[in-house]
Amino acid sequence: MRRTILGITAAILMAAGAAQAGSSAADDWRKLESLVGSWQGTGDGQPITVSYVLVSNGTALMETLNAGHDANMVTMYTRDGAVLRATHYCSMGNQPRMRAQASADGKSIDFQFVDVSNADGASEQVMRRLVVTFVDANHFDQQWTSRGKDGRERTSVFQFTRRS
Repeated sequence: MRRTILGITAAILMAAGAAQAGSSAADDWRKLESLVGSWQGTGDGQPITVSYVLVSNGTALMETLNAGHDANMVTMYTRDGAVLRATHYCSMGNQPRMRAQASADGKSIDFQFVDVSNADGASEQVMRRLVVTFVDANHFDQQWTSRGKDGRERTSVFQFTRRS
């Protein structure tokens, strides 16, 4: 009897954890969807524009970042079951894939490196992390962290204001 109760309790806790993870991904997806539109910002002291559009019948969010100096990049955000994924099509010619981690503050989505195509992730410059922080309905920030050929990590901060 005690084993049955423990088994049922464990199953309930696992189901609650799965439901919580699913609702977290759903909440984070809604936050990403709220970015649809055009934004103006700065990064490393330079002007940057970014736009978001839902594609593939609303199942993917496409981010197009234009820095004006041939650093045009696309990042695709998608849901994969109970997690969010991001694939960054970098101006360096590689494509890091990242998976969202739960945010303790509920104000940010923290994408962590999973793997990369078209690069040796150990020896080439590759984006390793992206943190999107939702300040309010008209402002958000991004922190991009890359690891260089020298093995050192560098973080660039971008701050955006809604244009439309």
